Amino acid sequence: MELFIKESLKKAINYSNYKALMKHLAENHKTTGIEQTEALINYTKLNERRMKRWDKTVKVTEAIKADIQKFNKPMTWLVITESWCGDAAHVLPVINKIAELNDNIDLKFVLRDENIELMDAFLTNGGRSIPKVIMIDNETGKVVNTYGPRPSEATNLVNRFKSKYGALTPEFKEDLQHWYNKNKGQNIVADITEILNQLSLVISQ
Repeated sequence: MELFIKESLKKAINYSNYKALMKHLAENHKTTGIEQTEALINYTKLNERRMKRWDKTVKVTEAIKADIQKFNKPMTWLVITESWCGDAAHVLPVINKIAELNDNIDLKFVLRDENIELMDAFLTNGGRSIPKVIMIDNETGKVVNTYGPRPSEATNLVNRFKSKYGALTPEFKEDLQHWYNKNKGQNIVADITEILNQLSLVISQ
């Protein structure tokens, strides 16, 4: 697994370059990934607009900023994603906002379909669900935690719906987008802050 991570990190790009890639794809009627369908291309265009909006509007309270800035262990957060992924468009800007608050966090991005061995080492319930954040201790090279593909509250909503109806419907997916818009990234901020606090406790022991 560590070999997959090292190989993927060689290809990884930062958030600024990932956004530039999204912009280029949207302007040229393309998408990342193996499939170049009209639907996925349109999702990429929509997601590029969503990410721009979230970059401008995500807020982190002063109390949570202080919590995030206390974390003092150098880490790399390697995110597996694709431009067409709706969850990624909501999650990535928030992850970036958190990483910007702490110089110990080095945020990098790779594409799922170009890094299948890496993806298959970090499946969610047996599926190649994205986005997936792999948190790596820079000193040891070990994976200390993962996050994704969705924030905890959204995950609970999805799991309850699947257990009742078997699969996600277009109507539910639309409702999930409304949930993201209403929550404004705060569940993600809370989830990640909790992970950082837990890692700080482990490190201090």
